[in-house]
Amino acid sequence: MLRKNFLKEKLALGQAVIGTWSIVPSVVVTDIIASTGIDFMIIDSEHGPINFETAQNMVITCESRNVSPVMRVGGIIEADILKALDIGVHCIQIPNITTKDEIEKLIKLVKYPPTGNRGFSPFTRAGNYSSENSKELIKAANENVLVTVHIEGEEAVKNIDEILKIKELDILFVGLFDISKSLGIPGEVNNPKVLEILEKMADKINNAGKYPGTIVTNIDQLKKFLNYGIKYITYSVDCEILSSCYKQINANFRALNNRKGQI
Repeated sequence: MLRKNFLKEKLALGQAVIGTWSIVPSVVVTDIIASTGIDFMIIDSEHGPINFETAQNMVITCESRNVSPVMRVGGIIEADILKALDIGVHCIQIPNITTKDEIEKLIKLVKYPPTGNRGFSPFTRAGNYSSENSKELIKAANENVLVTVHIEGEEAVKNIDEILKIKELDILFVGLFDISKSLGIPGEVNNPKVLEILEKMADKINNAGKYPGTIVTNIDQLKKFLNYGIKYITYSVDCEILSSCYKQINANFRALNNRKGQI
């Protein structure tokens, strides 16, 4: 990636950053959200139906608003990771990581030599479509692209000290919904057991010089998690925000309309 990584610059300054998940495959929706001044947007091809052609247009749209595009793929899948990086994402995000060995395998796919063995073509958006950028691209991409992994279960929590030894790992995202599932309390993301794990993970991650992340779905959580030291915050999901806003509008309308009929 030859372009400026807005997200990396902000995190390096010690700032907490806020973004959102995007599973709606729409450049227009992306542009609307990016216009609000958020820091990053996660293009989700694990749970969302977004293909790489649409994802590239979403990446372009994000960058036009100085918003960092992040992409989550379904796992340590070489072809998907390569395509995501080649369309120019600022950060690759990988779910379901449990061991140090898995992250070492991931780094090999994300980084060019000498650090890794990422497949190389300068004829991509990340390389500005020209072989003239070959040498610059390898150096810039290794320095610029952020690597995020998800801590989503008891095994990953148990292995956190080993995982944190990986130098090239930047952000560790604690997946509250999957943590709750692994504890046998699916969806109870405010359960004290879940919050205890999040707080402990945040402390360890910060102390290791890396950035802890998680999802928030309301303002109370946002306040609490900022106090935990969370630096990489995703606020809900585009579809949830659209749905909840229109549900509230509809509920307000029905209540007002019914009251009018009773007068």
